Amino acid sequence: MRRGWQTSALTSARSLLRALLFAAPVLAIGALLPPLQPLLAPAAVANEAAPLVADEVTEKRLLAISEELRCLVCQNETLAASQAELANDLRREIRGLIKDGKSDAEIMDFLVSRYGDFVRYRPPLKSSTLLLWLGPAALLLIGIFALFRYLRQRNVAIAATPLSADEARRADALLNAGSADNSDQHGNKS
Repeated sequence: MRRGWQTSALTSARSLLRALLFAAPVLAIGALLPPLQPLLAPAAVANEAAPLVADEVTEKRLLAISEELRCLVCQNETLAASQAELANDLRREIRGLIKDGKSDAEIMDFLVSRYGDFVRYRPPLKSSTLLLWLGPAALLLIGIFALFRYLRQRNVAIAATPLSADEARRADALLNAGSADNSDQHGNKS
């Protein structure tokens, strides 16, 4: 018959083995991917929007503007970093607006009027974006408060649970046996 800790150790070992068997192919792919990256790079470059204007100033303005805009597909990348097809279309559109002589502010206003403040990677602080700015801090505070309450209630419940008569006798016996052992040890050392 197995003891509780043996069963637990066996279950843990099986779980670890399953995790390693799952992780091995992922690690192998991760190890093989960097050497293959030069072969895969042309496919990534082919998806980029080709510059419509061979003007360095236009490209610098495009980069500066697209760093301030969010990819509407990826949502966690800037327009400059995204490789989504919509991002390529938006970069082409921005190049066209730059070529038409629009200022950076006019281009930004046009895109905000078309897609809303969400298109900005760093939306302005105003009443309509207040939840966006304060939401993460509020969620963190709520989480800390909930954790504090849970721990406090758990400690009260643990402290409020009285020992049964049998548990009290066993605790006294263990304490008395422990104090007798300690007095014997101290007596031998002196």
